[in-house]
Amino acid sequence: MGPMSAWEALLLGVVEGLTEFLPVSSTGHLTLLFHLLGLPVEEDAFLKTFLIAIQLGAILAILLLYGRRFLKDQALWLRVGVAFLPTGAMGFFLYPLIKGEILGDDGVVVLALFGVGLVLLLADRLAQRARYQDALEVPLGGLLLIGFFQGLAALIPGTSRSGATILGGLLVGLSRKGAAEFSFLLALPTMLIAVGYDLLKSAPQVPEGGWGLLGLGFFSALITALFTVRALLALVERVGFTPFALYRMALALVYGHFFLRQG
Repeated sequence: MGPMSAWEALLLGVVEGLTEFLPVSSTGHLTLLFHLLGLPVEEDAFLKTFLIAIQLGAILAILLLYGRRFLKDQALWLRVGVAFLPTGAMGFFLYPLIKGEILGDDGVVVLALFGVGLVLLLADRLAQRARYQDALEVPLGGLLLIGFFQGLAALIPGTSRSGATILGGLLVGLSRKGAAEFSFLLALPTMLIAVGYDLLKSAPQVPEGGWGLLGLGFFSALITALFTVRALLALVERVGFTPFALYRMALALVYGHFFLRQG
């Protein structure tokens, strides 16, 4: 295990909670922070597990905020289930590649941060002509496309799961708020299954003291995400996703300057 301290686990959890549901890439920010803290996430199996496991804290925030609506609305269950199908298939078959080779790759993160930011910048214009205000209005084919976009995010660190899902929603005609809310709901099965599967596989290798660090990251992510989700919905209704797109592109340039230089 890398030399992670308690305060570093708390800080990483806060960053996870701030960025998981924003279209800016939580993995990209956490990978950058690992670098700044001197934690070797590319080589340390526990740090890779930590990077994935603290997402449980963020997803619990969605359960607390949306759980009642989700449980009462069977039509919403169906739509989330349909959108999850391509994501689940892609994640199941390509999990070893994601965990073993792609996660923590700096070059991939930089390209994904910039590329998705550019596409999101263009797609945000589509929200001005939105055809659907809620995911319940979207045809099943559109839901599959949103799920496919989310599946791509699972494969490519720096893409942003929420960013890809929101992008898919905008492209099929969802409003900004509708795309953001469906991104939150689609996160429930996606993250619960992905994180649970990883923990089952990785639990025997968690070193002494590792569960305590995971707990610190979990709770700091939970508390931070509760505030972030509410703030995001209010913000996107006022200004859209353009500020997030520009931020992603700027972050990619900073990230690339510091961590992709030769020598």
